[in-house]
Amino acid sequence: MRTNPLNPTTSPPVQVPRTEADAIIETAILSAEPAELEPGKVYAVATTAGVEKIDLTGNEYRDTPKRKTGTVQVRDVDSFGLYWDKHADLDVAEIYADIDRDQITAVIDAHGTNEPGWRQHRLVYTVRRTDAWNTWLAADGRLMGQTEFAELLEARLPDIAAPDGADLLELAQTFEATTNAAFKSGSLLANGERQLVYTESIEASGGRGKQITIPKQIVIVLSPYEGSAPVTLTARFRYRITDGHLRLGYVLDRPAEALAAAFEDIVAKVEERTEHTIMRGVPA
Repeated sequence: MRTNPLNPTTSPPVQVPRTEADAIIETAILSAEPAELEPGKVYAVATTAGVEKIDLTGNEYRDTPKRKTGTVQVRDVDSFGLYWDKHADLDVAEIYADIDRDQITAVIDAHGTNEPGWRQHRLVYTVRRTDAWNTWLAADGRLMGQTEFAELLEARLPDIAAPDGADLLELAQTFEATTNAAFKSGSLLANGERQLVYTESIEASGGRGKQITIPKQIVIVLSPYEGSAPVTLTARFRYRITDGHLRLGYVLDRPAEALAAAFEDIVAKVEERTEHTIMRGVPA
């Protein structure tokens, strides 16, 4: 019978008749004695539906994992050293340092000289930056109002090595007390300091001009990372007078170099603790 191509019909599936041999094979399969399978192997088992693959090589079929895997996160040099001592094979383990990620990473099961490794067992030390570093860096190059700038100086006074803390605190208090003053000009003194001239309200002082002297720079000593040696930074004062309003700020001198020096200090401590050469970069 022909099928009209404009109105096709589906033919019923062809039934393949079972033979006596098929019945014998099925009976033999169903009557086979069950056998205990050994973990760690792959089996091919004949069933009435065909050959079925049974994979018993996974860790769920073992008393212990076949190999060590996973990534461990630690918070300090000592913890890094303790884990390294327990698990690292010095002939294959590798350590990498990457300042862009603030991380030191050990690949415990790295490639050996002649044998490849799985590279799936890792130890990561993410070096955390301090609140002091984050605060100073966040305001770097930004002009702010007198009150905000004064609060910054007061909050971070312990980080400042020069000028004297008492003098800087007095300066901060002066900024807070003159928020309603009208600043007129600023001049550079011979010693590099800046002298700002302002007038308060006529009711308060008869409109007489007053002066504030701000230092050329401040010297900051802090640890950029938790556990790193302190570094010294210079912050150069900046100011701007717009319509009588004073805005203040600072510019840090080469902060990237200070951060790099602090990171290298941490790397050196890890290198000393593990007695292992650290490569610069990111593991694959």
